[in-house]
Amino acid sequence: MGFEGAEKRFGGDVMRVIAIVNQKGGCGKTTTTVNLAGALAADGYRVLIVDMDPQAHATLAVGLEPDDLDVNLYEVLVDPSGASRLDSVIIDVSDQIDIAPSSIVLSALEQKLATERHDARTERLSAALDKLPPLYDYVLIDCPPNVGLLTFNALRAASEVLVPLETSFFAIDGVQKLLETISLLSDRIGHELCVRVLPTLYDGRTRYARQTLGDIRELFKELCFDSVIRLNVKLREAARAGLPISLYAPTANGALDYASVALELAASPPAQISPRTVAQQEESIVVPEGPPREVVVRFADSVAGDVRIAGDFNGWVPDRGVRSLIASEGLERVWTKVLTLEPGTYQYRYVVDGEWREDPTNPQSAPGPTGQPNSILHVV
Repeated sequence: MGFEGAEKRFGGDVMRVIAIVNQKGGCGKTTTTVNLAGALAADGYRVLIVDMDPQAHATLAVGLEPDDLDVNLYEVLVDPSGASRLDSVIIDVSDQIDIAPSSIVLSALEQKLATERHDARTERLSAALDKLPPLYDYVLIDCPPNVGLLTFNALRAASEVLVPLETSFFAIDGVQKLLETISLLSDRIGHELCVRVLPTLYDGRTRYARQTLGDIRELFKELCFDSVIRLNVKLREAARAGLPISLYAPTANGALDYASVALELAASPPAQISPRTVAQQEESIVVPEGPPREVVVRFADSVAGDVRIAGDFNGWVPDRGVRSLIASEGLERVWTKVLTLEPGTYQYRYVVDGEWREDPTNPQSAPGPTGQPNSILHVV
């Protein structure tokens, strides 16, 4: 599972194709697909959701009724010449988000294609995406809870895999087996897949969840997102309303968490950053003048297990380019973050056990892009 991507290229830009995969149900695949699409769209990206699950939950979650649709992905995938039809089944669901919808009929695809050779069956989606016009920055593929023909098609079409992982011990064991399977499939498919794990359904109020999150970070290391998706009832409400949470409740924890994932995803592509992403980062980062300074900030807490810092000085990727020291002072643990910054004004936040927080010792703040306050750091 390396980092040499197989991105689709249109007009010099890179369309990042990401399969959201886990053979376990109830871990947040569809929730992640739809709400990550919403967060990316809020950041100005154009996103296509591909619903490869016959349960059609992603289709339902954007406000569409599968049974009311005349066509869906089945028509694209069942026929060898169907690749050119993908554009005709795509539905516009918001200003920046489109969807290729699903239906229960997709469950018949494996039986329908049983007599075809393996390559012909598993490259249908990849061929269809290759024929799309240059409209999208991201394609997010919601996969069914198994590793069958539909998931094979998603992995063949993708260059990246995002694995939502519920913060529980038994879920970790299942994901380890899934990563081994993806590695074998990657060899069989013939191209590298960049795999990353996203902790979901996190309840930071419980010691068990905090310990499990620590275990996940230790086990998967750089494969694990720094962002964490907290338990949030607004995510369920948004799905029922047929909207991404960025539109349904933009200040809710779920919206803030997926906004964080979107920032982290855009800041760390598997092989290269598209010109558009570079331009967006350059617009958001203050480029001051003067020699760099060593800046030290501290965060003290008696219950936190993991503390990181992110800001416009490191592309909002927690602890990237930061030297971190941990010590104990009485009952509190103290995290010392050492930054090397040029003179100027910066915005930042802490990530405490996966939750984004202001600096409690810094009274200066400003509203961030999703409305949440960011702390302000002046370097002179």
